[in-house]
Order: sequence, then structure tokens, then C-alpha cells
Amino acid sequence: MAKKSKDQRIQVILECTEHKTSGMPGTSRYITTKNKKNTPERLEIKKYNPVLKKMTIHKEIK
Repeated sequence: MAKKSKDQRIQVILECTEHKTSGMPGTSRYITTKNKKNTPERLEIKKYNPVLKKMTIHKEIK
């Protein structure tokens, strides 16, 4: 049987890249999990930004 390790999935924060440059107050952030073994690089996902009211690219921070 395969041994499961709880250390493989980590919690990451995604932050909108366009919101910072727009000058509008607030931030658009999402919390998700990723498998650090399969995706060691930082995530970039298109998510909805409710302040800008459109789909924008959210990048992993920290």
C-alpha cells in the first residue's frame, strides 16, 4: 500500500496582480492548496476579482 504523507499538500494565498496597479483600495485574495511535489513553482490562476468585476490573474504570494 502507498503511504500517505500530510506534508505534500500545503496552503497557499493567491493575490490579484492587476488590483495593485489599479490604485483601488482593498485586495483580492484567495486561499487554496497545492501539492508541492507536483507543482514546486508558484501558481498563476485566473480568478474573479469582485472589486474590478472581471477575471484577472492571481499569483501565489509567500
